[in-house]
Amino acid sequence: MNTAGAGSPLSLVNAHVDVVILGGGIAGLTLALQLCQSRPQLSVVVAEKVTPPIPEAAHKVGESTVEIAAHYLRDVLGLADHLDQEHLNKFGLRVFFSDGDNTDISRRRELGHAVAPPQKVGTFQIDRGRIENALTQMVSELPQVTMLNATTAIEVLMDDEADHVVTLRSGAADRQVRSRWVIDSTGRAAFIKRKLGLSEKVGHRANAVWLRVATDIDVDDWSSDAEWHDRIRESCRRLSTNHLMGHGYWVWIIPLASGATSIGIVTDPDIHKFADLNSLEKAIAWLDTHEPQCATAVRSQLSRVLDFRVMHDYAFGASQVFSADRWCLAGDAGIFLDPLYSPGMDLIAISNGLIVDLIDRDYRGENIEETCAIHNEMFKIITDGWIQIYAGQYPTMGNSRIMIAKIVWDTAAYWAVPGLLYFHDLFKRLVDHPQIVTGLAQFSVTSKAIQAFFRQWAAVAHSDPTSHDQGEPFLSFYDFEFMAPLHSGMTAEHPDEELTKKFQENVELVEFLSGQLIATVFEEWTSSSATTQQREQVTQWKESPLLTSLLETFERLRDTVMIDPGWITGHKSRQLCSKDT
Repeated sequence: MNTAGAGSPLSLVNAHVDVVILGGGIAGLTLALQLCQSRPQLSVVVAEKVTPPIPEAAHKVGESTVEIAAHYLRDVLGLADHLDQEHLNKFGLRVFFSDGDNTDISRRRELGHAVAPPQKVGTFQIDRGRIENALTQMVSELPQVTMLNATTAIEVLMDDEADHVVTLRSGAADRQVRSRWVIDSTGRAAFIKRKLGLSEKVGHRANAVWLRVATDIDVDDWSSDAEWHDRIRESCRRLSTNHLMGHGYWVWIIPLASGATSIGIVTDPDIHKFADLNSLEKAIAWLDTHEPQCATAVRSQLSRVLDFRVMHDYAFGASQVFSADRWCLAGDAGIFLDPLYSPGMDLIAISNGLIVDLIDRDYRGENIEETCAIHNEMFKIITDGWIQIYAGQYPTMGNSRIMIAKIVWDTAAYWAVPGLLYFHDLFKRLVDHPQIVTGLAQFSVTSKAIQAFFRQWAAVAHSDPTSHDQGEPFLSFYDFEFMAPLHSGMTAEHPDEELTKKFQENVELVEFLSGQLIATVFEEWTSSSATTQQREQVTQWKESPLLTSLLETFERLRDTVMIDPGWITGHKSRQLCSKDT
């Protein structure tokens, strides 16, 4: 194992390497592995403040992966065996919406998979301690990598022409390392971001508290209703990332391969005060009020609680994450948005790929300024678009009808655009695909408009009890005819000329779905039963040129696309009702 302490060769002053990675968590370790796979001749130092092994189960959150992250870990990094043997295959996202006092989960509206998705788009529940220990072992055994454990960065002297000089401290000993590239993967410590004043607010406020319990907590045990159990035809609910959702909050329940369970409460601070949640006792009391079945499950296992953590106002941004001056921000050292939909590891996957691309181009002797600017712009388009998914949306979580439509739209858009691009390794090649760059910008504009539409729809509907809880008690993602093709379509392996066409078709499909959503709500809110407030809101919406354009796309395509509006009204597609979905 190529690890180093204070007495290693790298304790010598002015040692020189190609890349120094500050931070040996999952972002830094996966980056080191990917760098060495891409360019084996690189010399890399990873400086990590903790000495491994780190504890399993009660280490870090971020245990649930979605498709981009799973593809990165499994296929890009080649960790399929480790994931299959040491972690759990995830049964997708699952949401239970509030019903009365939430004392009977079988009465709550449910959205999730009924059958397992195809393996090529399979995802995982990962134990962060277990995977980071494994990655540390893998990276340490690479001959071109030196792991410096129990080591922190004291100073980084940037030089846009010569090597950077990084001062590292291990115990009482300091060492200097000269490096062409420096990558900040220090998480929320954000060493370089703070040094360069790159922090940005993101317009989203939320808080989270969480605990890990050293036993299985299985939502299937919360009801004996046979019909409710029979909804799931493959796998089991326990393997899903289960969400208990209500007005201004959601609770996650995630199983871990060690047999432990991760439980978190995420809230809008304007609806649920952080002071009512920021201790284990307060969090359980809050669950007593809002999620009593979960509270009962936790109370029965109090002696097995492994930890309790809190994070106040967790979302943050960065004005820049990649620099042609040969530094970058990776993982939480740059941007963190929200745990809903598990985007954290996705952003690591995308940004690590772009960092590797920049370093590779630099070592080939290319001028990377233009590429770096494009990478920054595209990454900002992605993160600026994704933050709108969360900002001001937590009040919507109390309305199952609107939230189901939103989750379906969000998921379809994710599979159709960023998922398709990532599975085809296109983010780093966008400079060569101007049509896709244009389409991505167009998609971003549509996404922001529809997220605003969801917020406004929910704000007006909040005062109308008849708008809540409409539709069927259980809906599967594949109950809607466009979802399964989008999901499996990410893995289609299109050649570039076909990919551009498919991407444009997917962007148009997202615009069609957006127009269909608008048209459906317009029709309901201009009917004879509509309230004055609903009619006034429609009048305001009609003044938006963008919403009008999306409506026109829907009208132009509705006779050829033929998608049932059940995803908006909360009903299975009529085209699929007779099929076993």
